[in-house]
Amino acid sequence: MKASFGVASLFAASAYGHTIFQEMYVNGVSQGHLTGIRVPDYDGPITDVTSNDIICNGGINPYHTPLPSTVITVPAGAQVTAEWHHSLAGADPSDTADPIDPSHHGPTITYLAQIPNALQSSVTGLKWFKIQEDGLIAANQSWGVDRMIANKGKVTFTIPSCIPAGQYLLRHEIIALHGATAYPGAQFYMECAQIQITGGGSTQPATVSFPGAYKGTDPGITVNIYYPLLTNYTIPGPPVFSCAANGGSGGATTTAKTTTTVATTSKTTTSAASTTTAAGTVVQYGQCGGQSYNGPTVCVAPYTCKASSIYYSQCL
Repeated sequence: MKASFGVASLFAASAYGHTIFQEMYVNGVSQGHLTGIRVPDYDGPITDVTSNDIICNGGINPYHTPLPSTVITVPAGAQVTAEWHHSLAGADPSDTADPIDPSHHGPTITYLAQIPNALQSSVTGLKWFKIQEDGLIAANQSWGVDRMIANKGKVTFTIPSCIPAGQYLLRHEIIALHGATAYPGAQFYMECAQIQITGGGSTQPATVSFPGAYKGTDPGITVNIYYPLLTNYTIPGPPVFSCAANGGSGGATTTAKTTTTVATTSKTTTSAASTTTAAGTVVQYGQCGGQSYNGPTVCVAPYTCKASSIYYSQCL
């Protein structure tokens, strides 16, 4: 059953090409529409990277009330899927701007921050680490948002297996760059889900703060994506955190920060993982490979792991 909300907020949302992260899946299982996610009634962007609204939204775009009282249980190492849609009504095949207007090219990014109580209202002062990013594949000028649209609003990523158990906020974000030639122009869309990570290890990732992690002068924030065509794009924020090869017991590690470049010799191939007979764990559209990726690599049947570039493979 979809959650109810005001007719006025639905009308406002449908009038623009914006979007809201509003449903989460754990290992392919939906946790419920609007469950455990602090969603606003209005789907507009944040444009000021120095504002506290850049943390979890909810300021100039006030939260839908009452605030969620659910904390979603997520095992360390699980596959999590975030689902976006144009309005809080959810998927609408008749809406050409659902899950977001296709002009809104840009990256998708996911962060985690440990928090004493995932239900607490205050989100200032938290320390965040990045666990996923999907930017530009320069060879075909496709973006993380393009892949999200093709996947019907879904972005799938892996919770690191080595981080400590406890309560966290999961901050999932889209940066739309269609108007980013001057600052403020980039549009930031983000919501935070309330989660309890179980299992895990003891690795403490390096962290950043919001606001502070982004600057208006960052080349991934103020950028012309149209002309000349980009041959590389640096996703803003810190490197993606990954667990150490020994299971993460030796402390924090992060992958080297890289840019996506033109891959003139890249081919779409089936990764070696797709030929194994091991039981698959990665759900459809989930990431299963790529440079610096350290999560599960075997897809659930009947999907196989397809490489779209050296940076990203997914179960298709």
